[in-house]
Amino acid sequence: MKIEFVKYQGTGNDFILIDGRNDNFEDLPVKWLCDRRFGIGADGLMILKSMENFDFEMIYYNSDGNISSMCGNGGRCISKWAHNLGLGDNNRVVFNAIDGAHEAVINAKTVALKMTDVNSWEVSDSDTYILNTGSPHYVSFQPENDLEKFDLVNWAKGIRYNDRFKMEGINVNLVTISEPNKLVMRTYERGVEDETFSCGTGVTAASLSYALKQDNNIKKVQVKTPGGDLSVAFERTASGFSNIWLEGPADFVFKGEIIL
Repeated sequence: MKIEFVKYQGTGNDFILIDGRNDNFEDLPVKWLCDRRFGIGADGLMILKSMENFDFEMIYYNSDGNISSMCGNGGRCISKWAHNLGLGDNNRVVFNAIDGAHEAVINAKTVALKMTDVNSWEVSDSDTYILNTGSPHYVSFQPENDLEKFDLVNWAKGIRYNDRFKMEGINVNLVTISEPNKLVMRTYERGVEDETFSCGTGVTAASLSYALKQDNNIKKVQVKTPGGDLSVAFERTASGFSNIWLEGPADFVFKGEIIL
């Protein structure tokens, strides 16, 4: 069997994309395809499917081969590809993902993705936040001079595999405040089980956590990840956060064929 694919990346978060509008592709060897030595190499794989009342449906697999929760950078990448395939209306697509409906706007150099509202969170102290932005995240603020030297993977594994989180897993984010409304961060992703260059839902979680930490009228946060820069705009409500938009680059890398 021959399957065409494209590869996209958003701030270093890279994905294999497959058009599944005419085929279910339910038994793909996702783990092998995402392997960086023996396969194509990616943080995840997405299948674009047809869905009534939407421009498409996004099915997302982590690189471990399991269906996963929402991926923000993946959502931006598949939206850019869908737009290039001629889906949507002008520069806008509406799609369904595992956490519900999303809207994306494709601009000249960026893709802006509307995320789900966030109305609950947990604050264990002034520097640690737990919240779900389509995927569950643990956000820890640390002094700026510690970020690059910090042993993120071993520290994050201690959180991701502790008694509370080991069954469902959690993404772990280390964040520093570089300037007012500007963050620098690193992320360990469940399902990849390693540090990734970027994580869209993690950037969103870090931005909202920063707004909670500062407790003022912040409406937009700039975030630098190892793979590039993203921004998160949002509105504060009486119950939490709404109108949340994750924006950054989403770029085509290459295309090819899988022969199974």
